[in-house]
Amino acid sequence: MLNYRKGLKDMPSYDVVERPWEIKVNANECNMNMPPLVEERVMTRLSRVAFNRYPNEEYDDLCDQIAKNFGFARENVLIGSGSSEIIEKLFYCFGGSKSHKIVYPQPSFSMYGIYAKAAEAEGVPVDLEEDYSLDLNKFIQTVRTSKASLAVLCNPNNPTGNALPLDKVEYLAQNIPCAFLLDEAYIEFYGQTAAGLLKKYPNLIIARTFSKAYGLASCRVGYMLADAKIVTMIDKSYMPYHMNVLSLVTADVCYQMRQEFVPHIQIMISERKRMYEELKKIEGLTVYPSETNFILVRYDKASALNDMLEASGIGVRHFGSAPRLTSCLRISMGRREENDTWLKLVRDFVEGGK
Repeated sequence: MLNYRKGLKDMPSYDVVERPWEIKVNANECNMNMPPLVEERVMTRLSRVAFNRYPNEEYDDLCDQIAKNFGFARENVLIGSGSSEIIEKLFYCFGGSKSHKIVYPQPSFSMYGIYAKAAEAEGVPVDLEEDYSLDLNKFIQTVRTSKASLAVLCNPNNPTGNALPLDKVEYLAQNIPCAFLLDEAYIEFYGQTAAGLLKKYPNLIIARTFSKAYGLASCRVGYMLADAKIVTMIDKSYMPYHMNVLSLVTADVCYQMRQEFVPHIQIMISERKRMYEELKKIEGLTVYPSETNFILVRYDKASALNDMLEASGIGVRHFGSAPRLTSCLRISMGRREENDTWLKLVRDFVEGGK
């Protein structure tokens, strides 16, 4: 008989099964590959990789680049396999028993609850308001009364798309006594990073990713910014050589040439704004404001709409009966012609169903 770890059978899983969609707008990915000049530099760097050697200076090079950009030292940066792995490690390091509480909003990134279970901590979700705004004082009070070891906020929030301005983020940082993780996976589409608050609030931690704005979802690279003491502790949870050279080199080139990605980011923002205005014209849809590369909509017949889109070869994210997301669909921004295609299908379905 196989003796698995206690509780493993009851662990929820995150569905990553995909179909060969004709239009794929379900995973908040960048809809464009890397700019040609960046791709050329990446391929040149990869051609010089010593495949027979373990990663070494490549990790430090990327840390140095990121640190320099934010005015920090290498010791303030940690690289992980996407920001998701960094978040998972933070939950592990601040978890370990049911006496360790981890507070996060709901709805938000669905992996927060899964990571809390995996870390054997107690996840404490705080419901967002009806309009998906966050009651700051309710969040702070929950952190304090639960004596949380970690508070987590996704800003802008996935899957709702809304964001807290910097003054409200700072208000949270001022009043949260434990470690405070700010998940900035979509920050390039919003533009108001809290990185400038890190030196003022040593309990603040920022996690970011190359998967969204930089289009490196396949490479799995993210980074954490924090006080050097926090970085040292979190780094203990990683195995040696946990990042591969191919991903590190690719991310290093992309970060050096990040200005080349600005047009891509601007196109995605422009499409998000255009689709938001177009969707609002469709009677029967509730469309939520977004500061990301996706839009959340609510529709009474969301399941049937999703089935129709799937039958048409279009993948969007349907949340089923997920808490606070009943009858909701999240649609990532594709290329303009892709957006026009799914928009017409949505409009025809909704207006035809009246």
